[in-house]
Amino acid sequence: METLVWIGAALTVAGVVGLFWCILKVMAARRENLSDEALRARVQAILPWNLGALGLSALGLGCVVAGILLA
Repeated sequence: METLVWIGAALTVAGVVGLFWCILKVMAARRENLSDEALRARVQAILPWNLGALGLSALGLGCVVAGILLA
């Protein structure tokens, strides 16, 4: 079950990196002084990536907990 913990940790780290990437993309879009509609479109394009990264990190944390409980 130690393998499950390490896989979960890797998934969690990948998800957190994805969340930081989304934050950086939105901050860069805000610095471009886009119109409201263009900024909204850019943020809506990033939203699925944000939700995917959040889901990946949650899945990783679930794997870590399962690995600890099964050990």
